[in-house]
Amino acid sequence: MRNVVTIPLTSEGSLIIASDNSGGIGMKPLDLVKVSYETIAYYSFRVAAMECLAAGGDPVSVVLHNFCGDDAWSELVNGIQKGLDELHLGDIPITGSTESNFQLQQSAIGVVVFGKKLKAKRTEKMFSSNLKFAIIGAPLVGSDVIEHANLVAPLSVFREISKHEDIILWPVGSKGILAEFNQMFPHKEFTLEMLITELDVLKSSGPATCFILAYEQDQEEDLKRVSAEYFYPIYVK
Repeated sequence: MRNVVTIPLTSEGSLIIASDNSGGIGMKPLDLVKVSYETIAYYSFRVAAMECLAAGGDPVSVVLHNFCGDDAWSELVNGIQKGLDELHLGDIPITGSTESNFQLQQSAIGVVVFGKKLKAKRTEKMFSSNLKFAIIGAPLVGSDVIEHANLVAPLSVFREISKHEDIILWPVGSKGILAEFNQMFPHKEFTLEMLITELDVLKSSGPATCFILAYEQDQEEDLKRVSAEYFYPIYVK
């Protein structure tokens, strides 16, 4: 199951709620990874937005929970806005709050993305030997995300592919590609030996630096065109 909650609203649609959080990453002295607050917010928003889109939701609002202090707020909002701009969703409202009564020793934020889903949107497939698979982007975590940003799947690519009918997108999180395959198809068990690709299928993908595609053969050329150098085929034994 994806990291989302789906709440039916009417006979025609549902509310999608997706979230992500970050801790120990930021500009405080005890943070384990030192990066700007704009970068932190961008990547946390990225995860939640990708989960929302993958579940068939169109983002309509963002909520930010800030535990980094009042001074970090504008930078955090800038990071979220950067992600919204990449998705061509610049007019979506951002709200939230800051913990200003107490100063934490390490940075922490939470991001929630709300989206609307039309009932007709299909976001799951049954496993079939006729399906083709690919990984878009590479799994990265920690400082590698910054140092190898050229390997991170762009949000714009994710958004473009999400518009295609009958293609399943699945963001890869901290448990890696293999774990996500077993989440995508819970009635089939995948092992390390069953997935053939040049990428490390056990490595954490941190803030969803890559995602899985499940598609039909006749869709491959168009997906390669959209994904360009981020496209990595993965074969299932």
